[in-house]
Amino acid sequence: MEEEDEAMVMEVEEIQEEEERAPKEKEPPKIRRLAESVVNRIAAGEVIQRPVSAVKELVENSLDAGSSSINVVVKDGGLKLIQVSDDGHGIRYEDLPILCERHTTSKLSTFEDLQSIKSMGFRGEALASMTYVGHVTVTTITKGQLHGYRASYKDGVLEHEPKACAAVKGTQIMVENLFYNMAARRKTLQNSADDYPKIVDLLSRFAIHHTHVSFSCRKHGAARADVHSVGVPSRIDAIRSVYGVSVAQNLMNIEASDDDPSSSIFKMDGLISNFNFVAKKITMVLFINDRLVEWTALKRSLEVVYSATLPKASKPFIYMSITLPAEHVDVNVHPTKREVSILNQEIIIEKIQSVVETKLRNSNDTRTFQEQTIEPSSSCQVSSRKDSDLNPSPSGSKPMKVPVHKMVRTDSSDPTGRLHAYMQAKPQNHLDGGSSLTAVRSSVRQRRNPKETADLTSIQDLIDEIDRKCHSGLLDIVRHCTYIGMADDVFVLLQHDTHLYLANVVHLSKELMYQQVLRRFAHFNAIQLSDPAPLKDLLLLALKEDDLDPEYEENDELKEKIAEMNTDLLKQKAEMLEEYFCIHIDTHGNLARLPVVLDQYTPDMDRVPEFALCLGNDVNWENEKNCFQEIAASLGNFYAMHPPMLPNPSGDGLKLYEKKRPFKNTEDREYTSGYDATRETEIEHELLSEAETAWAQREWSIQHVLFPAMRLFLKPPTSMATNGTFVRVASLEKLYRIFERC
Repeated sequence: MEEEDEAMVMEVEEIQEEEERAPKEKEPPKIRRLAESVVNRIAAGEVIQRPVSAVKELVENSLDAGSSSINVVVKDGGLKLIQVSDDGHGIRYEDLPILCERHTTSKLSTFEDLQSIKSMGFRGEALASMTYVGHVTVTTITKGQLHGYRASYKDGVLEHEPKACAAVKGTQIMVENLFYNMAARRKTLQNSADDYPKIVDLLSRFAIHHTHVSFSCRKHGAARADVHSVGVPSRIDAIRSVYGVSVAQNLMNIEASDDDPSSSIFKMDGLISNFNFVAKKITMVLFINDRLVEWTALKRSLEVVYSATLPKASKPFIYMSITLPAEHVDVNVHPTKREVSILNQEIIIEKIQSVVETKLRNSNDTRTFQEQTIEPSSSCQVSSRKDSDLNPSPSGSKPMKVPVHKMVRTDSSDPTGRLHAYMQAKPQNHLDGGSSLTAVRSSVRQRRNPKETADLTSIQDLIDEIDRKCHSGLLDIVRHCTYIGMADDVFVLLQHDTHLYLANVVHLSKELMYQQVLRRFAHFNAIQLSDPAPLKDLLLLALKEDDLDPEYEENDELKEKIAEMNTDLLKQKAEMLEEYFCIHIDTHGNLARLPVVLDQYTPDMDRVPEFALCLGNDVNWENEKNCFQEIAASLGNFYAMHPPMLPNPSGDGLKLYEKKRPFKNTEDREYTSGYDATRETEIEHELLSEAETAWAQREWSIQHVLFPAMRLFLKPPTSMATNGTFVRVASLEKLYRIFERC
């Protein structure tokens, strides 16, 4: 018994020793209340992010004060000095003691006032934030006073009693030594580019919107102002004085509005650049309820519209002023008030985007293009005259090589079945007798007058049908999905919210192209074939591919007759095809031009024969609505992003490009009889390279052309919810839970 007691005691002692040796568990850190000075400085860093933020806040205060003249002086990009002077109503002497305290404002008194606020400032944080990161001096005088007052502030507190001084009407605020107590921020700004160009850009934007106010901005000590605008009656005059004549002369007025309470209520007017304007980057000046803001979604959508409609002018200048009911705008979503949240913003974006696209297309009546020369530095020249001839390239230049993926070819294994003969380039000195071969897409047909087709209700009925059949759930997925990558040759992997989807690229692109054909009806650009391709030959190639018994001689005669009949039919319908769909068939039955259904995308020319056969066989030419619908469907199928006809060279597909080396003599053949699989193989490198180019081009087009266009234009029909176009394959939330368990 004693032995058992001793053993138990020893065991207890060992446990105590182990507990003493084990590291003690750390206690939870104590939560402390930050000092008010620390809180204020953190908040100041959010509101005043850089010197241009301070200038914006001060200028907006001046505008709220009813100023007609605002002058800005800047030193060292705003780090040493920012001085903003205005002729507004000034600040009352009684308000000076609390002027720079946090959350002191004359703009609102209750939170509900935000629903109807019309002033630019409202939080009462701007001046307070500046006093926490700089030295602020205010000089002001109000109407009826004999003299003004000057007051200095630090950390939101008045340093001494306001002193009487001489002053002119209004208020002058000086911010000196900005970020003097934030070493990292100041050092970062000193090492970066000067903030002064950002300040000049800011004042320029204010100047073209507030045309009744005079603005000036200059560097400290400079005699000449970099921004100098006086009150003018016309906005275009303000743009001319600020941005120059070259910008002002290439602008078009634009308007849009909606007063439907069930969808959206807004009014927009502005100016957008035309096809003659060329710049290195987009300039978008946007005011919502007279507040300068950024709206990334609208900017991106308009940039895509320009890229799709006017590739040459894809970096436009855009000024827009949007007026909304105050209760539809949440101005309190960003510390610097740079962004706002808008009710029904997707609908507003879609309507503005539609108006801009229509304006761009309708303004294009007189646009023609010069052909692109072969020098890399040359560019298409734009002529303002109608029906101007295309100038050929210099006679001494080399012929341009047509890319492989743009060649017309129907059978990769049969060289005699290719249509390269119709696309081969000729020397430049032989261009007099026909169209130039230097670029397939350089010649673009003139835009037609939209009034000519305004009475075609069949097209409007088809478009209305698209709207009626649109699936709202799929529309949300299409608008807000994220492209991940190709899952296989047909399906692409997408993410929407926390769900992963497989989407059929062929179905999506076919529907998008069909809808685009109807929307661009009679207003297409053109793909100019280098040499016209005979319709009869195209039809024979398509019939040959569909023939189940190609060796049967009577089939050849039947195919000849079908090809002739369809050629005659399409020649009879050539005028209508040219007028409405930009499909040009000359009097000899040659296909010369095809429409651009989606800009920056060239269809797979391997499918031209199939498309020609569809036009001849599958179109009901008797009924107008059915005719237009079936032609649009044929174009949609032709332009859809089908897998290339050459097999995918990645993975196991590489074996299809291998060929066995032939025997050198009879002895080798007899010796290897029965062991043919062991013969060495070699790769058909030329064909493999062509396939790799085609597949890479398709994947790039899917990611960078198809999906941006889908987000803007596609209205997925209800049928896509059940026909396998979209398949939900996983939920990220469920996957995360599974991984957690593992």
